[in-house]
Amino acid sequence: MTLYVEVACNGLLGAGKGTMIAAPDPEKMFQVSRAELAVFHQDVHKLLVDLELLLGMAKGLGEDNQRSFQALYTANQIVNVCDPAQPETFPVAQALASKFFGQRGGESQHTIHAMGHCHIDTAWLWPFKETVRKCARSWVTAVQLMEQNPEFIFVCSQAQQLEWVKSHYPGLHAQLQEFACRGQFVPVGGTWVEMDGNLPSGEAMVRQFLQGQNFFLQEFGKMCSEFWLPDTFGYSAQLPQIMRSCGIRHFLTQKLSWNLVNSFPGLDGSRVLAHFPPGDSYGMQGSVEEVLKTVTKNQDKGRTNHSAFLFGFGDGGGGPTQTMVDRLKRLRNTDGLPRVQLSSPGQLFSALESDSGQLCTWVGELFLELHNGTYTTHAQIKKGNRECERILHDVELLSSLALARSAHFLYPAAQLQDLWRLLLLNQFHDVVTGSCIQLVAEEAMCHYEDIRSHGNTLLSAAAAALCAGEPGPKGLLIVNTLPWKRTEVLALPRPGGAHSLALVTVPSMGYAPAPAPTSLQPLLPQQPVFVVQETDGSVTLDNGIIRVRLDPTGCLTSLVLVASGREAIAEGTVGNQFVLFDDVPLYWDAWDVMDYHLETRKPVLGQAGTLAVGTEGGVRGSAWFLLQISANSRLSQEVVLDVGCPYVRFHTEVHWHEAHKFLKVEFPARVRSPQATYEVQFGHLQRPTHYNTSWDWARFEVWAHRWMDLSEHGFGLALLNDSKYGASVRGSVLSLSLLRAPKAPDATADMGRHEFTYALMPHEGSFQDAGVIRAAYSVNFPLLALPTPGPAPAAAWSAFSVSSPAVVLETVKQAETSPQGRTLVLRLYEAHGSHVDCWLHTSLPVQEAVLCDLLERRDPAGHLPLRDARLKLTFSPFQVRSLLLVLQPPPN
Repeated sequence: MTLYVEVACNGLLGAGKGTMIAAPDPEKMFQVSRAELAVFHQDVHKLLVDLELLLGMAKGLGEDNQRSFQALYTANQIVNVCDPAQPETFPVAQALASKFFGQRGGESQHTIHAMGHCHIDTAWLWPFKETVRKCARSWVTAVQLMEQNPEFIFVCSQAQQLEWVKSHYPGLHAQLQEFACRGQFVPVGGTWVEMDGNLPSGEAMVRQFLQGQNFFLQEFGKMCSEFWLPDTFGYSAQLPQIMRSCGIRHFLTQKLSWNLVNSFPGLDGSRVLAHFPPGDSYGMQGSVEEVLKTVTKNQDKGRTNHSAFLFGFGDGGGGPTQTMVDRLKRLRNTDGLPRVQLSSPGQLFSALESDSGQLCTWVGELFLELHNGTYTTHAQIKKGNRECERILHDVELLSSLALARSAHFLYPAAQLQDLWRLLLLNQFHDVVTGSCIQLVAEEAMCHYEDIRSHGNTLLSAAAAALCAGEPGPKGLLIVNTLPWKRTEVLALPRPGGAHSLALVTVPSMGYAPAPAPTSLQPLLPQQPVFVVQETDGSVTLDNGIIRVRLDPTGCLTSLVLVASGREAIAEGTVGNQFVLFDDVPLYWDAWDVMDYHLETRKPVLGQAGTLAVGTEGGVRGSAWFLLQISANSRLSQEVVLDVGCPYVRFHTEVHWHEAHKFLKVEFPARVRSPQATYEVQFGHLQRPTHYNTSWDWARFEVWAHRWMDLSEHGFGLALLNDSKYGASVRGSVLSLSLLRAPKAPDATADMGRHEFTYALMPHEGSFQDAGVIRAAYSVNFPLLALPTPGPAPAAAWSAFSVSSPAVVLETVKQAETSPQGRTLVLRLYEAHGSHVDCWLHTSLPVQEAVLCDLLERRDPAGHLPLRDARLKLTFSPFQVRSLLLVLQPPPN
């Protein structure tokens, strides 16, 4: 016999000195002092399990419980009759234990559904490649347990991890498939990874399910019926709608362990059944204490009598052990404890469904009152995520248009799937949040660079296909990837590496030829930008829509809507005020920012005379300044106002070298409202601007995507951004979180150079009618100037447009399963929070249009008649709708 021993001298890799989440200790040493083979005595093990459980009941049931004394008395008898030196005494001791555990409980006993589980963080204190090995080690153990215990069921989430096992350990993958057929191995979750619930875009969340569910169907013959997210840092209000449209009706998570079971409705009113295992852990070990805690902490006593019990070592992997299984088997049905059954998610949710009429309902987001530093930590990862979501959106759109216009273009489906899977991998809840070690952060940045590089290559290929024509000199194509017409200032590349500013107009989801160099300064349809520097050093920028005044240090002293004369900055204050806070959380350094940091606010004061005029006006005006944040950190900023633009942009560069500091920028508004509005996936929601209750106070730092807005009747102020997620509005002060400086688990987090842009937009009326949502899209999806191999088309062209400003055409892509590749998927959503009918116009050769779900399955009753190249669509507030467009065959 040859035995192989695997040894890895790394512990948890990222676990450092003194605490689990400290930065890795490079001096950590390991020493093997002893290794031996031993015989496992099954009968001794069983007796130890029995004795352990008896003592657990004696202790856990308490002195007022008769069963507690019976357990203690039985344990005492076992000790009396059992002689460890005489194995023949073991059966007598086992008989005593069997008699005790054989006494049954009553009909009203709570039922615990025990499921083998092994939550493996796809990356955290270890790199991705270590997770591959963790999966193999953990699931080999699970396979052995399934072989030895036919009633044992093991649940497993995250398609990415199964794909790794398929690639690296095909034999193990085949075994998992076999046990899945037996019903013992149960894939759950439906997503590519257990992603963060806050930061991914709505489309990225859809792709988590699309990639995950398709993988589970292909490899295991069926899709998942429950969303499985034990560990995450927040729960978007759009999750229920996305789940339901991906074939999922049930939801299990653990972080919100103060609730148990709620029906959890989303922004659009969609409902799913949510379960929070009350034992406060997704890594139980089968002890009496855990079983009793599961019953005691059931917040829905009387409403439901079933709950989940997830057992197995988690986070770092390992999973269930035979000892855990033996404990739970012994506790199956014994007086004094709840019933325990080795169960599956399907059995659990079937039992919960029968009680669902009695359950409570929660409306809106489930806000996790913890880990709100993860909205800001590792700003470069956040920026990479936002940029790559944009790149993949643009590549899919242009590739779809090239597919429709060119008979020879091949849609890059395989390359796009690989790039999407890289992006989805980085949206794991310890990566995009920044709560990982340096090694993982570096890998994530490499993934983003791969997406950028390959994405730009695919963009060029699609642009070339759109412009296929007669040979001639190279041209330049201006592309608008958003579903509305845009007139904006763009820097156009010119021969010799120079750039020229031009005002260009590009139709909705289409292109226009670049203006000739001689026409770069046409008569402007709007007032040009005027830039004036006063004798005191202040600068005023004015484009006839808004007037911006900066003091000599770069602070914003005035922001006026010219048409009404309305001032947006609160009297006696300044905007664009950078502020520093001391940021020392109690324990979870990269994760948490505590409320007490607000007591340490220190404005960063600039130096007069650093403000200078940049671009002098016309199509664009700008001013720039330098700001010394501290002895080690500095900032430079260009404040830019374009012709015809309703917002002012702040292009910012920061060299950041701090420890436990938090940098934010504040804008005190001349607006009063008890609620502020924040963009979330496929919509927006309101949060309080006051601290009336503990629930309000807990939201001192919240998350948003591209914009937030503070409005009173008739007027408001919106703050837009291109890569930030942390935000707050306290009173009338809009605050955007820019940079943190935690030291664990990555001591280098956020150190170095950063670039980002935010923008400020005052508006009359509601933010919906004023176009704030479109403005935020424009900040995040700049017009593209793409070189063409031959002459660019002479005329502008638009592929799609939507008649209602309330409806956003978010995505255009090729269908996952498309005969001859001639079917497109369009995804639209209602963004204003209203019921609306609208027309979708297309210039593509559409043969058939039919509604589908987010997994691109046809709705049998969803056929849409095409009238004059238009489709009529109806939306309810925040509804997401997808449709399949079958294109006509290309001309020969």
